[in-house]
Amino acid sequence: MLKILVLHGPNLNLLGLREPTIYGQTTLAEIDADLIQLGQTLGVDVSTLQSNHEGVLVDAIHTAREHQDGLVINAGAYTHTSVAIRDAIAGTQLPTVEVHLSNIHKREAFRHHSYLAPVVVGQICGFGPDSYRLGLQAIVNHLQALATV
Repeated sequence: MLKILVLHGPNLNLLGLREPTIYGQTTLAEIDADLIQLGQTLGVDVSTLQSNHEGVLVDAIHTAREHQDGLVINAGAYTHTSVAIRDAIAGTQLPTVEVHLSNIHKREAFRHHSYLAPVVVGQICGFGPDSYRLGLQAIVNHLQALATV
């Protein structure tokens, strides 16, 4: 059974409260429950972790190398600032899909750049909570395709 870790970065614990016109009203707990259920449908084990601390996310990526087959990450603001998270993904070579609730390319200019994009399988943004669902499906499809090669 494939094992997928979903990482949520800073401020995502405030989903449902934080700027609902941008991020919607769905809570992080609802997103996590939905992803775990979708994982069961897909026949994969999904675990989740949210942290506001960059080092915790880096440590989780390092640990995932030993226990997970793939990663879905919404690094939040760290997407645009964290070379450390980028290097953790590159260093572990863990297949990763980057997701965002909002379309980062239609927002403030500083959000247009992702340090993660060059080291991930792909990026999905702008579909609200469905970005996570699409990201999970994408990483599962990617891993299954690798297994048949």
